[in-house]
Amino acid sequence: MDFTLWAVYNNTVKTAARTGRTMWGGSARSMIYDLQKANMWKRISAFLFDGILLGILAVLFAWLLSMVLHYDRWNDTLNDAYARYGEEYGVAFDISLSEYEALSPEELDQLNAAYQAVGEDAEAVRAYNVLIQLTLVITSFSLLAACLCLEFFVPMKLGGGRTLGKKIFGLGLMRTEGIKVSNVSLFIRAILGKYAIELMIPVLIVLMIYWGTIGIVGPIVLGLILIVQLVVIITTRTNSLIHDLMADTVVIDYASQMIFDTREEMIAFKEKAHKEAVARQTY
Repeated sequence: MDFTLWAVYNNTVKTAARTGRTMWGGSARSMIYDLQKANMWKRISAFLFDGILLGILAVLFAWLLSMVLHYDRWNDTLNDAYARYGEEYGVAFDISLSEYEALSPEELDQLNAAYQAVGEDAEAVRAYNVLIQLTLVITSFSLLAACLCLEFFVPMKLGGGRTLGKKIFGLGLMRTEGIKVSNVSLFIRAILGKYAIELMIPVLIVLMIYWGTIGIVGPIVLGLILIVQLVVIITTRTNSLIHDLMADTVVIDYASQMIFDTREEMIAFKEKAHKEAVARQTY
């Protein structure tokens, strides 16, 4: 076979694989029916791309919510109280741990007295409590809105369970049995899996660590979540994460993976392929 014929033949085979037809007009789908797992580096690249977009969108939603809920007004109220009592007692509240440990007994007494004064100021206490509540609300709803947009509505629009990152890197989603992913599966994957378990639980733990309300339990839980994710992705045949296990989905190479619309279509295809195989053996 000369180079020209080989090139034509090679191009025809590639076209057949993409379109699901053979060079002779029959089906070529059996060539690509087996699971075509996504390349891990492509998955990582798509994950990082989508993560950056999700972060940007979440910050935008958080800014909008903070404007609507007057976050800055309550923050200014609390800062004014700290500034007022800091000046009155001659102390600075925003000091590092090393600076705190270097305080003399008299300075430490002054600082504690200033904190007590802030704690007895009803307006400052109310502002502090409202800020805690607003932080939880803004964080939760901004991340939820970002996940809904990028992990649910965008894949519904693009089809094949593809986020923008997956589309760029040639990846897609399907059910583990080879059927196209449904909207219900997308919702379970995006909201119950990614948002609730993989995103909000770590974020809330980090916030509680920052506020000093959880102690050593927080880092332990974060470590356990990371360990579970690593074990799942290493031990599962599809190298899935928690959200994929919950939704019964798998990330695939979108160009080469054959995906059935319904379970009935998949069964019919398998029966036809079995009959063709038996016929070839008989022949």
